[in-house]
Amino acid sequence: MTRRVAVVGGGSSGLACIKCCLDEGLQPVCFESSDDIGGLWRFKENPEADRASIYHSVIINTSKEMMCFSDFPIPAHYPNYMHNSLIMDYFRIYADHFQLSEHIRFNTKVLQVKQRSDFFRSGQWDVETENKDGQQEKHIFDAVMICVGHHCHPHLPLHDFPGIDSFKGKFFHSRDYKTPEQWRNKKVVVVGIGNSGGDIAVELSRVTKQLYLSTRRGAWILNRVGDSGLPLDMQFTRLLNYVRNLVPMSLFSGLVEKQLNKRFDHALYNLKPKHRLFSQHPTVNDEFPNRILSGTVQVKPNIRRFLGSRVEFDDGSVVEDVDLVVFATGYRFSFPFLASHVVSVSENNATLYKYVFPPELERPTLAVIGLVQPLGAVMPIAEMQARWATRVFKGCIKLPPVASMLQDVRCKQEAMAERYVSSQRHTIQVDYITYMDEIAELVGARPSLLRLLLTDPRLGLNVLLGPCSPYQYRLRGPGKWPGARQAILTQWERVARPMQTRPCDDPKPRRSLMGPLILAAACVCVASYVNRNKLPAFLQDPTVLFEQIKAVWVV
Repeated sequence: MTRRVAVVGGGSSGLACIKCCLDEGLQPVCFESSDDIGGLWRFKENPEADRASIYHSVIINTSKEMMCFSDFPIPAHYPNYMHNSLIMDYFRIYADHFQLSEHIRFNTKVLQVKQRSDFFRSGQWDVETENKDGQQEKHIFDAVMICVGHHCHPHLPLHDFPGIDSFKGKFFHSRDYKTPEQWRNKKVVVVGIGNSGGDIAVELSRVTKQLYLSTRRGAWILNRVGDSGLPLDMQFTRLLNYVRNLVPMSLFSGLVEKQLNKRFDHALYNLKPKHRLFSQHPTVNDEFPNRILSGTVQVKPNIRRFLGSRVEFDDGSVVEDVDLVVFATGYRFSFPFLASHVVSVSENNATLYKYVFPPELERPTLAVIGLVQPLGAVMPIAEMQARWATRVFKGCIKLPPVASMLQDVRCKQEAMAERYVSSQRHTIQVDYITYMDEIAELVGARPSLLRLLLTDPRLGLNVLLGPCSPYQYRLRGPGKWPGARQAILTQWERVARPMQTRPCDDPKPRRSLMGPLILAAACVCVASYVNRNKLPAFLQDPTVLFEQIKAVWVV
């Protein structure tokens, strides 16, 4: 019988899970609590309870070639960094192409997922759902894939801000921010310098009377635009990743920090943190230094207390008549429909083998997909996790013993604690290439670099020296895609395509004589050395040598 798999959530991770289930001959049933796909990336004016929510202007921080599903490139004419509406368009094209929507039950909320009484033998789950009319239904599934993400429940630590109850203005979490217009000519404080905090601060600063950005630690600011105007994330190659793993982290961080300070001096702009670059999830923002330079954004330390409409900061400075405070203080994740002994979560820590499988389940039939915070794109990672999980469900891949899995969990937690500053934000961090290779190795889809260099040098060099795009993980193994090679070799064409919006007749470069002159000079030097014994005679009568050269040309 075909194994039935419940997929909880119809966002980007849920779509990848449906597709991977179909690829492996499994029967997916996706339960989506809203009326549409997209999850986090679907903008709605009014946030819904227990659902991710974004503001209208959100543009993704990863480029299209690095964020696409590995066997379905984003259309070439799409911009490299896409607005959330275009991301939704891509998801719809993907879902239509692979006929995924017919496996989704919309407006259906999952109330409970629990092990059946014979779980130790069958590995099956009872799943209880409720539709929009309040009708409840019970289902039996052979496996479950949880794809609810980690941006559903806002983290709002008001207890850390004395006097907030007396604040006369308005305050809310960044999840509730949508557009800036109503705050025109107002004084606004944004708390937090993550990606959301930076984006919201920049956008509001265009209309506010003054914008203050409060940060405890500061941050290193990356730009979407890299060298030569190319997407920054496409310049992180396998070769660079090898170098990063070989040299001490402090040395590598120092080299990159030096480059970031060439763009703008983080200390001068009052942003330089005490921690190193790779010890915190970096902030990506193209306009931040311009806003500070123009004075529309002022960087402030942590808030000490609220006094009516006044905000006092740790350095003793006070801002009067503040109208709004936006808390961009992150999120917490949980699985309320799961029993705590299945997946326990404490302060954003969950014990999961390679961030996917609960290690102590008697049968590996439950997987958490997309619960990672990568230095890179999450979509290809969730897809790779889904490829691994579905093959585990089928029995094609066996998980190691419980003790080995728990040891892997501990090692990852210790490595994270050693590298990152202490924060509930840094509990699910992964490095894109390293983690993708780790899971791909388990699937059998990790590209063999040596073999590629020997059998297909052009492709091998692109894999080594070019961007580590998702297509690399479709070159071999289960799920191999015939179009992967061509997608890799043409990825730079798709980068350039959306920017070619007008004819640009560059003047043809003037032919330089420097090369031929250097070559001629080298030939003269070599000839002089070979005929060094005849050099005195040549200097006395050069016509003799010229006659010899002329005779050779005539012959």
